[in-house]
Amino acid sequence: MRIIGLAGWSGSGKTTLLTKVIPRLTARGKRVSTLKHAHHAFDVDRPGKDSFEHRSAGATEVLVVSGNRWALMHELRGAPEPELPQLLAKLSNVDLVLVEGFKREPFPKLEIYRAENGKPLLHPDDRWIVAIASDTPLPDAKVPVVDLNNIDGIADLLLAKAIPISEVKTHADAI
Repeated sequence: MRIIGLAGWSGSGKTTLLTKVIPRLTARGKRVSTLKHAHHAFDVDRPGKDSFEHRSAGATEVLVVSGNRWALMHELRGAPEPELPQLLAKLSNVDLVLVEGFKREPFPKLEIYRAENGKPLLHPDDRWIVAIASDTPLPDAKVPVVDLNNIDGIADLLLAKAIPISEVKTHADAI
């Protein structure tokens, strides 16, 4: 399994790009998983459902299974948020893991940059930015730049710059 992330400010189009590049990667025969970091409280369940009631009653984990999919919900119940390597270990074996978020963690990332956001580039202050997908030319960039609309070029970059997940260390180990 190999890993690479997409990093950028809110509104840069990370999720939109992922929904465009994943079909291109799977069309090439690649098995792809994604890992998304949420910076706010979220819930994949809803009140009234049995699984929600199980969690509300105090279950630490609830595994929901059907003929089409399964989902495991794990309540931290005050425990610290797991680190990236711990989360990666929970994934099934695939060719490529695309991570959205975890932008400060030490693993290769494609920066998504939109000039209209008015935010500064994350590169060159982040040595883990290995390329930039941009809606504007960036002649001073120290890493490869690909047009944000060049989905096949972005897929090529993601595959070329991804590293084995065994090389991902915790942030503390990398400092």
